[in-house]
Amino acid sequence: MRGKQVPTSTTDQRLLDSRGAADWLHTDPWRVLRIQAEFVEGFGALAELGPAVSVFGSARTPPGSPTYELGVEVGRLLVEAGYAVITGGGPGAMEAANRGAREAGGTSVGLGIELPFEAGLNPYVDLGVNFRYFFARKTMFIKYAEGFVVLPGGFGTLDELFEAVTLVQTQKVTSFPLVLLGTQYWGGLLSWLRESALGHGTISERDLDLIQLTDDPVEAVRLVAAGARHG
Repeated sequence: MRGKQVPTSTTDQRLLDSRGAADWLHTDPWRVLRIQAEFVEGFGALAELGPAVSVFGSARTPPGSPTYELGVEVGRLLVEAGYAVITGGGPGAMEAANRGAREAGGTSVGLGIELPFEAGLNPYVDLGVNFRYFFARKTMFIKYAEGFVVLPGGFGTLDELFEAVTLVQTQKVTSFPLVLLGTQYWGGLLSWLRESALGHGTISERDLDLIQLTDDPVEAVRLVAAGARHG
């Protein structure tokens, strides 16, 4: 939907907003069926995908920029290593990874989300699923990927990264490699985690080891392949 057809609020927003009248009492039980349908659609679309890696990064990355070109290379290298590429299906770094995968002849997957400022999946997605609910979409990123490659990004990218770290830390998923690309961009975050979070004892040294950092896309793909879960 575009123009005046774009709703002024999202489905997630309406689900999570409990203020006002008690209309939710009558609508929320029916929302469960819509949520169930999203899981069924995602499971059905991706069940036979095969080995895959999720690539995250900013939707604001401009085409032709160094980060965009890095995303294209990552997508290509993942396909050459035998993986399908899963992204959020949007523009920027997500488009770049999908483009690299498609141009390399691999499977390019986009898991879109209903947002008021984004319309549709990027043109390099071959297999796409659109979601209304973030939590259903997040399940697909984890369930059907063997690891994450994370390009420079904002809040959405950080959200996916730290959710994945938490799932590995709490042993909800095992052998799930997380590789950050861009030492200049991510180095300050990892320094903060080491100096502040680790320094205050809120995480352990072992937790820090869950995240790997590199500037080399070849090394990133190698690290993912070496740590990927199988079976």
